[in-house]
Amino acid sequence: MLAILLSLLSIQPPIVLYDFATASDLNEWKIVNDGVMGGRSSGEFTQTKDGHGQFKGKVSLQNNGGFTSVRYAFETKKIEGAKTVKIRLKGDGKSYQFRVKEQSTDQVAFKYEFQTTGAWELIEIPLAEMTPTYRGMRPNQPNYTAKMLSEIGFLIANKKEEQFELLIEKIWLE
Repeated sequence: MLAILLSLLSIQPPIVLYDFATASDLNEWKIVNDGVMGGRSSGEFTQTKDGHGQFKGKVSLQNNGGFTSVRYAFETKKIEGAKTVKIRLKGDGKSYQFRVKEQSTDQVAFKYEFQTTGAWELIEIPLAEMTPTYRGMRPNQPNYTAKMLSEIGFLIANKKEEQFELLIEKIWLE
């Protein structure tokens, strides 16, 4: 009985990172296109009339381009004990990356690639499986430790020219 009680006490409530149903100020979300390197891709982030975050645009390979991303930086959170990030979203059948940073000023981000189905779905990402990335390369360092978190984001970079649209409802940690 004591073991069950201790187990229940150690269950951490979900940590909501962003809920588009209750948050309406998207000024904290920033678009970063490949234009920072001379590319021609374009992305935008808006809120739909249904209250979802909408990341859409066009990926271009012109001028060595090929990506666009949206990022949300916030005050650093201690997240030890969290094992999974969950995202309720609707994609367009394309692959995307979910990215996190321990500190928003870090050069290295940690990524996890996922495929969307075109329907509303729940994406579950094991935090320990998020791999380090810097400018498309994998630096020699371990996977994400999931102790601190100060930035989340989405990136599309499928090495082809394409239109895209990703609707996001909620992002949280468990």
